[in-house]
Amino acid sequence: MSNNRGRGLQANALGTFDTVVMAVAGSAPAYSIAATTAVLVGAVGLASPAALLYCAIPMLGIALAFSYLGRIDVNAGASYSWVGRTLHPFLGFISGWALVISATIFMVAGSLPAGSMTLSLFDQSLADNTALSTVVGAAWFVIMLLVVLGGARLTVRAQLVMSGVELGILALFAALALVHTGNARVFDWSWLGFSHFDGVSGFASGALIAAFYYWGWDVTSNLSEETRNSRRTTGLAGLIGVGIVFLLFEVFTIAVNVILSSRQIESNDANVLAVLGDEIWPGWGGKLLIVSVMLSTIATLETTLIQVTRSLFAMGRDRTMPAALGRVHRTWNTPWVAIVVVGGVALAMFIASNALGSVGEILADAISAIGLQIAVYYGLAGLAVVVAYRKMLFRSAGNFLFGGLWPLFGALFMFWIFVESLSSLSTAAITIGIGGLAVGLIPMLWYWKQGSDYYRPARLDATHTVETDYVPDDFVPEQSRVHQGLPTDF
Repeated sequence: MSNNRGRGLQANALGTFDTVVMAVAGSAPAYSIAATTAVLVGAVGLASPAALLYCAIPMLGIALAFSYLGRIDVNAGASYSWVGRTLHPFLGFISGWALVISATIFMVAGSLPAGSMTLSLFDQSLADNTALSTVVGAAWFVIMLLVVLGGARLTVRAQLVMSGVELGILALFAALALVHTGNARVFDWSWLGFSHFDGVSGFASGALIAAFYYWGWDVTSNLSEETRNSRRTTGLAGLIGVGIVFLLFEVFTIAVNVILSSRQIESNDANVLAVLGDEIWPGWGGKLLIVSVMLSTIATLETTLIQVTRSLFAMGRDRTMPAALGRVHRTWNTPWVAIVVVGGVALAMFIASNALGSVGEILADAISAIGLQIAVYYGLAGLAVVVAYRKMLFRSAGNFLFGGLWPLFGALFMFWIFVESLSSLSTAAITIGIGGLAVGLIPMLWYWKQGSDYYRPARLDATHTVETDYVPDDFVPEQSRVHQGLPTDF
């Protein structure tokens, strides 16, 4: 699978700080809290902080897998390339397809809240109008589509502004929540244990939703061909991103459970942060957190567009999807055909979404469906790193833990919640989640028969890559290690 078919993406456009910002923005802290907290609390109640905690541990394993795999294969397709070159090309394609489908579904799940939050700044009654929210959300989506089309540098500049304001507001309210009085409940450390889960199936349901919270940090891997020193930078940024959003998710989920009543959470399923803001700072608080959620949602639309278009670009370049998707604009160095196609499909889905019900109903089914698809491609990446580094795992305890055991645990956890949660999900969520994956079998088999080189890959083996190209620090013997410093602009 060549990385150099035709014109490529803009190399060295992003540095380490830029990539960390993209990782945090990809997980969309404010949006995830606002749109998903009611769903998570509805599924596991007071166990919601525990679900986030116990999902963070295997998620760090997956982040380690992406980090190690990115060191030996720089590819905009990320798991699509890694899984295809280690496990099997069919599994690699399904891995890439799972990201494409989940990201495309998110165009609706993310754009509707963007429209709803924008409208609520002017009139709260307008926020529940699905049709109007769709129109405004579609307008934001088109703006982000044009930004992504304009290139990686423009994308990061826009992201720095949006995410900077978002994180500043969240930090302010995290501090205010700590000193807030008049709470609905008293915090109990048991919320971080297993006692509040309704059995194994309840834990699996919570973990599946929690996976959606974290999803998006791996945009750094899809930007690897456009990042300086990407073999180190993208993995480091992903790990930092997971750590930052974990702290934000825990603080605000606990704050929601402490400050808001069950009725408040249930009746504001698509706008929990606004209600929390009004409780913490009456008058201004709700508006400020609405601004934070709006910016977060728009920012994560941008990172999701990057993920899906870079993945389709890699597929088009490898001829596992129409070759036109691999075309790069001569001026902006972006996969413009993939961007236009994704834009058209997403706008069509915006229109169709009006028939599905309220904003909250659409979000609940979409989040669960996306969770299934996330579990698939994260789990496959966790297995892929073990296979790629299998000959090096027993050279040290660090190799075994960070390059093998922890990613393997993350992979098994993802597959477990996928299987376990099927019994508790709605028919609509399962249909969207599994049906979306099944559709991918059509292009996969078609281009396999067409003889794409992707299906005859050069196997990814860390020992060969390390010996001939790049040596990750963790895999170099201490006696021969030379300090080189951090080769980034962080």
